[in-house]
Amino acid sequence: MPKMKSNRGANKRFRATGGGGIKRAKAGKSHILSNKNRKRKRSLRKSALVHPTNEGSIRRLLPYL
Repeated sequence: MPKMKSNRGANKRFRATGGGGIKRAKAGKSHILSNKNRKRKRSLRKSALVHPTNEGSIRRLLPYL
């Protein structure tokens, strides 16, 4: 059986954690930064975990995650 293909867009956006979760970047850090305060921009730098309800669909896109 041939290897399964990963979704290339999803592959660049998500990484696996050691505990089996999926790590993602936060949205809203690309433009219109002058309206956002310093604390908000600093918290957008940090990574977040994917919610368990969306985890299944991401695992379907990334079979080898």
